Amino acid sequence: MPFQQGSARTRQRTVLLVGVAVLLAALVLAVVLASLLTHRKHEVSPKMLQWKDRGTTKNLQEVILGRCYNYITERYPELGDKDCLKIWESLKDAFIYKNPCNITSEDYQPLMELASHPIPCNKSLFWSKTNDLVHRYTKSNQNFVTLEDTLLGYMADRISWCGDPSAPGINYESCPKRSECESNPGSVFWKMASKMFAEAACGVVQVMLNGSIEAGAFRSSSIFGSIEVFNLNPDKVSEVHIWLMHDIGGPQSESCSGHSIQRLKSILEERNFRIICEDNYRPVQLLQCVHNPDHADCRLCTNST
Repeated sequence: MPFQQGSARTRQRTVLLVGVAVLLAALVLAVVLASLLTHRKHEVSPKMLQWKDRGTTKNLQEVILGRCYNYITERYPELGDKDCLKIWESLKDAFIYKNPCNITSEDYQPLMELASHPIPCNKSLFWSKTNDLVHRYTKSNQNFVTLEDTLLGYMADRISWCGDPSAPGINYESCPKRSECESNPGSVFWKMASKMFAEAACGVVQVMLNGSIEAGAFRSSSIFGSIEVFNLNPDKVSEVHIWLMHDIGGPQSESCSGHSIQRLKSILEERNFRIICEDNYRPVQLLQCVHNPDHADCRLCTNST
């Protein structure tokens, strides 16, 4: 009997030891698998952060500060109370160390409040697909102001920025395009700035569109067509002047009676705006002709009375 009892105890110990060994083996296997998965994630992550658009502008802080100081000292001294350092810090805080596809309007709200300023009535000039021409015009005619002529637009024009959750918090290699994710730093910024610019407009406002585009001068998907036109305030804006410009020597795909312009007019009329549309607004066409003085299209400019 004692021998049988000892044998039973030995078997129990053996079973217990085997159970412990199996448990330890399972734990080791779980740790190894977790390590492999984590390693694989680290290998995949950098590839996922290779976006299709250009990365953050080099020396972004110096560029923003330089433009801000230049704007308030050389161009608009009346805005001298603006704190450029605070403006830079609020821009940086909006995107640094953040996922560049999860930016919100709240991220930019402090910046918008710090950099906003009034726009004189009758001076607001909107545009779509006329970037170079409209800004050549505002440089030669100080009576009009585009978004890029405001402090916010002037600082951000033609530069890019985006963050990264890992150090150093800024991605200088690539940033997401709108097609990759809509809530990226650039798209959210320009949507907010455009909305604010439209809300500030008063009196007569102007919009310069491109009548040489085959798809139509007015596009509902554009910033003007999707944001600005719907944020004009009928209680503040008395009239909308549409300047439909054609490229010198280019096709005249659409006139003021064209399909997309009629769509724009309908939207504006529904919101109770008075509308005037003019094909090839003469002061702008004369500017086009400065660069093409011998072209047949420009002879009409010089010969007309």
